[in-house]
Amino acid sequence: MFFRKSISRPFKVNFLVAGTQKGGTTALDSHLRKHQSICMAQRKEVHFFDRDELFNNGVDYSSYHAFFEPKNSHKLIGESTPIYMYWREAPKRICEYNPEMKILIVLRNPIERAYSHWNMERDRGKEHLTFWDAITNEEVRCHSESSKQHRIFSYVDRGFYAAQIKRIWQYFPRKQTLFIKHDDLKNSPNKTLKTISAFLEIESFPHIEPHEIHSRPYISSINSQEKLYLLEKFSEDIKVLEFMLGWDCSSWTQ
Repeated sequence: MFFRKSISRPFKVNFLVAGTQKGGTTALDSHLRKHQSICMAQRKEVHFFDRDELFNNGVDYSSYHAFFEPKNSHKLIGESTPIYMYWREAPKRICEYNPEMKILIVLRNPIERAYSHWNMERDRGKEHLTFWDAITNEEVRCHSESSKQHRIFSYVDRGFYAAQIKRIWQYFPRKQTLFIKHDDLKNSPNKTLKTISAFLEIESFPHIEPHEIHSRPYISSINSQEKLYLLEKFSEDIKVLEFMLGWDCSSWTQ
């Protein structure tokens, strides 16, 4: 098997965990940081390629590179910012920075993802509506944004994965993208990490024991009305996603 050589200088970031929010990126980021050949950013969620103001008058990548301290032993430099998948301008900007970038994306049942997203914003004090009111009023709440993309209230919109993947594939060949199921990463982490190491062309990850890396307590569970509403929203997109990735997502619609 081919393994990468150590990085040279000046360096470029050569892989990203680009999504999805509340999909398992915190767990994946934690695993990546344990690999001896990987240099991860000093913090999770650098938020570089989604910041429009950085690209308005000529971008300076030195501020981006300041987040990384690669050593001679490192073969890969990466970071995890889940909004990159969702933010419309991000794939183009990433491609302009490094057209050879490898992109990892963890996808979760969009209904579960939406509820987890809402729960997070509620805990942060940024969301005061009930989940039902938040999802049924999302379009109105987000309409005021100039890009029609809202960083906080996009509970439903972020779950339409097919269009986001198509946008990434407009700029990157499919061989540079790897899509991972949230449940596979959670329940079969070692098998999933083996797939990731092959994709990144590095040595195997150290063995880990399955455990919950990051979870928030829910004040209540999603109810049948909310679930049915979201199922009707997402059902067609899930079918398209299954065709695009060759996945069986029947568990998402049960």
